Amino acid sequence: MKTTVFLFHPNFANSRVNKALAAGLPGDIEVRDMYALYPDFQIDVAKEQAVMEESDRIVLQTPMYWYSGTPLLKKWEDDVLTYGWAYGSDGNALHGKELLVAITPGADNYGAGKFVPYTVYELLRPFQAMGNLIGTKFVTPFVTTGASSISDEDLAKRVKEYADYLSQDELKVLGAFE
Repeated sequence: MKTTVFLFHPNFANSRVNKALAAGLPGDIEVRDMYALYPDFQIDVAKEQAVMEESDRIVLQTPMYWYSGTPLLKKWEDDVLTYGWAYGSDGNALHGKELLVAITPGADNYGAGKFVPYTVYELLRPFQAMGNLIGTKFVTPFVTTGASSISDEDLAKRVKEYADYLSQDELKVLGAFE
């Protein structure tokens, strides 16, 4: 299975968590630093589509910004996932591929009775809806909450769990109301 990680971090050089997660992946997993590739937000649509077509598992790795992904991730979705290619009556280029979001919220205060009364999974539903539209299998996201305060020991554990998770042959598809 070919796995490609599309890494969307606007300040990757100073990232602690996303940098560690990406660095801990096995060599057979391609990591594409999207902000380094497209610092001017001028995305090479044909190139991105070709990379996605060659991938069996597409991972969108991003810190959480305003309860979603980063600005370049949104622009990438808008530019790359085109009608007639990713969706629509003839848009089936990604059908059957796995789509996974690996997200790193800075805080750990999500869920019923907490400051943010929604789970991270609930906040990721727009990604799941996008995945449904483009015909991918939206697998259970990999969430590392508390990224701004995670201990070195816990981060090392998450790095290993991330590498192990992405190395699995099959991942659980996230249902509509899980």
